[in-house]
Amino acid sequence: MKKDLEIVSPFEEAIEEIEQAGGAETGRFCYQCGKCDVYCPWNRVRNFSIRKIIRQATFGLTEIEDEDIWRCTTCGSCPSICPRGVKQIELGVSLRRVATDYGIFPDSVRAVRSARGSLTSDGNPLSEDRSKRADWAKGLALKPYAAGMEFLYFVGCYYSYDPRMKKVAVATANILNKAGVEFGILGTQESCCGESIRKTGGEDVFTALAKQNIKTFIDQGVKKLLVSSPHCYHTFKNEYPEFMVHFEVVHISELLSELISAGKLTPSGDYAKRVTYHDPCYLGRHNGVYDAPRAVLGSVPGLELVEMGESRKDSLCCGGGGGRVWMDTPKGERFADIRLDQAEAVGAQVLATSCPYCITNFEESRLSREGEDVLEIKDITEIISEMI
Repeated sequence: MKKDLEIVSPFEEAIEEIEQAGGAETGRFCYQCGKCDVYCPWNRVRNFSIRKIIRQATFGLTEIEDEDIWRCTTCGSCPSICPRGVKQIELGVSLRRVATDYGIFPDSVRAVRSARGSLTSDGNPLSEDRSKRADWAKGLALKPYAAGMEFLYFVGCYYSYDPRMKKVAVATANILNKAGVEFGILGTQESCCGESIRKTGGEDVFTALAKQNIKTFIDQGVKKLLVSSPHCYHTFKNEYPEFMVHFEVVHISELLSELISAGKLTPSGDYAKRVTYHDPCYLGRHNGVYDAPRAVLGSVPGLELVEMGESRKDSLCCGGGGGRVWMDTPKGERFADIRLDQAEAVGAQVLATSCPYCITNFEESRLSREGEDVLEIKDITEIISEMI
């Protein structure tokens, strides 16, 4: 029986809207080789095709009601191996901007709306009061930032409010004080860097947050920013320059490596544990910071550092980027579960990293495991703080 072949013409109005929302024209370069789908971590847990999303967008045929446009964690795996230079992340974010403009959010994504509202009213995505942003530092006698200090320590939202991540902020402050680093914090004047809301299509909210932070930095005379979050690091370093400003941005792992090399910090004692390090996407693959965290861990007496098979540029995403940290991910589809398996497979007792989203997801996966020898999840600053 003869079948008629349907010819689908490009939907020019939709193509124009996607491009106006920031959709990269490089989508037209795609020749459908499928390497992106092979490398995408989603295909370890379910069927998903970023290649299909790119193709549909190229012809203006995207279904913006589809949950698939919200799956990308912006981990950077596909653009790192694309032979045609297609900007998958930019194109994917543009589709989310279109969906946001129309107010279309699938059930699993509706938390983005709450995050957006909280960011607008209180400068954080966690529905916490701005007045409590510096509560983590009570009893530490930290100074407010003043012009002339070496660093503004930009703490970040999760380290300021999340009970687990507050421990990392405290460890960081203790290390800086021990090393004699001159730094201050903004406290209630600090607002979210805006990275994740931008990746979920909230360009207007990102712009407002960025302008607010930039004004605060300039008014306070900030020259050098010290950050704990790779997402803050990436945004200040690579995205704030869009507003014609440039600040020196240092990740805590880079500073710790320098302090240890200069003899200003000397870990002592005996850690006596096998540790494996997880490269966060926004520190490693997006920004090339691989050696500093390993140098820090390698300086700890007794610590045995072992590598997982997927490390450095091939590191497996935790699943929290691209705003996914706010979205619902069913059990059985969590990349963090796979990462914990990989850490245990190399005999690690501790899974160390340097990102609030990674630690949040790993801790959640850890809670679902049983047994006495459950893997410890640590930020590298927590390990160093223990050993000085």
